[in-house]
Amino acid sequence: MLLRTTKKSVSIAVSPSEPNPTDALHSVNDGVYIVNPERRIVYWGRSAERITGWCAEEVLGMRCSDNLLCHYDKDGHPLCGQEHCPLHRAMVTGTGSSKPLLVYTRHKNGREVPLHVSVAPVRNRDGHITGGVETFRDLTSQQKDFQRVKKIQSLSFRDKLPPDAPVRVRSHHIPCDLLGGDYYAVGRLDENLYGFLLGDVAGHGVAAALYTMYLSSLWQRHAPLVQSPAVFAQIVNRELCDLIREEEPFAACLCGVMDVAKRQVRLTAAGNPPPLLVRRGGRFEIIACSGLPFGLDRNASGYDEIHVPVHSGDRLLMFTDGVTEVHIESDRYLNTDGLIDVLQTLGYPDTDVSFLEIEKELLRRSDGIRFADDITFLELLYR
Repeated sequence: MLLRTTKKSVSIAVSPSEPNPTDALHSVNDGVYIVNPERRIVYWGRSAERITGWCAEEVLGMRCSDNLLCHYDKDGHPLCGQEHCPLHRAMVTGTGSSKPLLVYTRHKNGREVPLHVSVAPVRNRDGHITGGVETFRDLTSQQKDFQRVKKIQSLSFRDKLPPDAPVRVRSHHIPCDLLGGDYYAVGRLDENLYGFLLGDVAGHGVAAALYTMYLSSLWQRHAPLVQSPAVFAQIVNRELCDLIREEEPFAACLCGVMDVAKRQVRLTAAGNPPPLLVRRGGRFEIIACSGLPFGLDRNASGYDEIHVPVHSGDRLLMFTDGVTEVHIESDRYLNTDGLIDVLQTLGYPDTDVSFLEIEKELLRRSDGIRFADDITFLELLYR
């Protein structure tokens, strides 16, 4: 068998009695294309034609970034630049994707097509990288179901309080995949008490999203108990343990209540990063608290309850570990101190910076092209 390549095409010479690998590539249901080191397309499979609408004659010899595939991620960020292109990174690093990436493209007729994309470098017999290969699967039918689930999940998040409430709520949720495993809720218990729950189910995707729905039902059932956060934590932990089996996900959480009459926050931690209390003058205080995540031990006891005084203008900023575990170097995480530096750089809290600006700064400091985990912020401002 002999592989011949030209600027315009790739061909494989085989004996008549052997299966032709080119025919095999044309037969698979997934789209396949191969590029040379300049990212010019040298092979374009028939399923790639079917999925994208572009035929081989139109794309061979073209760069994949020449207004053809126009890849972008679920948040609308373009991926066709060198640093953000998964295929380019595979050729530069010599490492393929460990799992399929959710990517969007534009069909030749303009409609959006969701794809699961896998990339890998192509090597010759000497081990030198001579190009890259991308396979992609059309997710259009599954996407409709995912969108329905995402809408249902988004409706379970609760962050609405009366306009005249003495507590203001802001939230920001960025799922790693189309569906995420983070959950949050804030509710008015009475005229002085405002309860909250922030949860992070291990993993992400469909299974984690389903567990967040169960967290939502537990919040609706037991929210009045959160005025005593340690009691609420014990009950929620027991009920999650009854649902979650060995080697299945657990939930890292923060729960508590802002008591405006007593001017204090009472909270209990269950494996979530410690929150920040940001004083009106801009001083940052890390509220040290720890506890076993929900769903690991049905008989867990000793959830501690932390009481912290608050004053008008103070903010309680909570976040899941997707924030503090942003990779800023290959062997280093952002951590809480790094988050504080990000917030201070942006002028938080004096400028009332948006969470979208914080997201962009986190991504700018990251050494990746996307976040590796779900990210959620939940902020309570005591007016």
